This record gives sequence, structure tokens and C-alpha cells, in this order.
Amino acid sequence: MVTGASRGIGRAIAGRLADEGWDLLVSARGGQGLDEAVESLSASAAAVRGVPADMTRPADIEALAKAQYERGSELDLLVLAAGVGSGGLIDGYRMHRLDLQFAVNVRAPFQLVSLLLPALRAAAQRRPELGARIVAMSSITGQAAEPGLAAYGATKAALTMFCETVTSEEGANGVLATAVAPGYVDTDMAAWVHESIPPGQMMKTADIAELTLALTRLSRWAAVPTIVMTRPGPNLHRA
Repeated sequence: MVTGASRGIGRAIAGRLADEGWDLLVSARGGQGLDEAVESLSASAAAVRGVPADMTRPADIEALAKAQYERGSELDLLVLAAGVGSGGLIDGYRMHRLDLQFAVNVRAPFQLVSLLLPALRAAAQRRPELGARIVAMSSITGQAAEPGLAAYGATKAALTMFCETVTSEEGANGVLATAVAPGYVDTDMAAWVHESIPPGQMMKTADIAELTLALTRLSRWAAVPTIVMTRPGPNLHRA
């Protein structure tokens, strides 16, 4: 399953998995973007189903988990790529924007993982040498502070810690989680910094997709709690 699969990093990951012949359940808020993703992915994936789900709506998340169980009782890989970000200084920051980011970036992943743990455990039991993986798109701003990104960074720090706790709790069952924490990736979400960082100097969505695929090939004895990815240069631990 890949959430946030209609564009950006989620779309790239779904495409890379499709190239490898994976069965896919992909999700986004719906509309033309999701339909186009399903149509494109169907050309190479073993099977594809698209399920619209708004990550701010707990009922949608429950329906998404139900759709997964309708496909089968096992889930080898859960990619949490749906996310939202909103910049702004702490002074005067509007709380509804903070609430939205926590809902999408933290609460939704927590709920979805909780609902899908039986399927992840079942997959890990079937293939004990590999286990099952959760890969969540965090951010380098959850590792090192960036002015104007306090809310976003706080949600991504929480997501990173959530992934580490999943591995601590579920590692014995063969379920391992990794938070991928990149700096700026060339997506629509990073367009607001194009004047200072040209898109050509940003990481590519294909880089994140390739790394995600690599994680699925590791043994269950190789836990990778967090992977920080950054652009080369003097500000190595900044986005």
C-alpha cells in the first residue's frame, strides 16, 4: 500500500514498485490524479487498486484499511507518503494549520499502522527471512530545526519517533519501520524555495523511490530506524 500516491514522492515510489511487478493498493484524496496514477501503474504492476482517502478523516482511513483486507490478509509493505506542510513563524502561527499537519502527518499514520498491524505480521510470518516493512516519509526538518518550519518539523519528528517505536514493539514479529528524512526534494511541495534553491539542485523523487525499494530487500535482522538524506554542500544537516 502507498498513500499519497497521486503525485510527488508517493507517485514515484508506487511507480518504482510497479516496475518490479508488485501488487499495489494506492491511495490519495481522489479525483483525476488518483485515476491517472492507477491507469499508469496498471501498465506494469501485477495488479493495482486505487482507493480515495482523506487523511484528515478517520472514517476514510478505516475504509482504506478495510480495502486492504478485502485484497488479502497480508501486507508486505506499507508506504506512508501522504503529508502536508505549512510554513510560518511561531509568533502568530494559526493553530488550525498546526492541527491539520498533526492530523495528516502523525495521527493518520498512527491509525493506519494500528489497523494494518495484523496484515503486516501475517506477511512477516509468511516470509520470515524478510519480514514486513513500513516506510514513512519524514523530513530532515524533524532532525534539525529550520526557521519558519516549527509546526512541520514537530510533526515529522513525531513521525520519526513513531517509526522507531513501531520497530521496538513489533520487531520480534518481523515488522520493521523506517522514517526516511530527506531535505528538499524536487516536488510541488518544495516550489516555494525555488528562488533560493534551483530544482536542479534538489534530490529527485526517484532517489527516494530507489531507497524505499532497497529497504524491502533487506533481511528482517537489518532494522533501519531513520535514514537522513540531504543535498551536498556546506549546510549538510539542513534542508
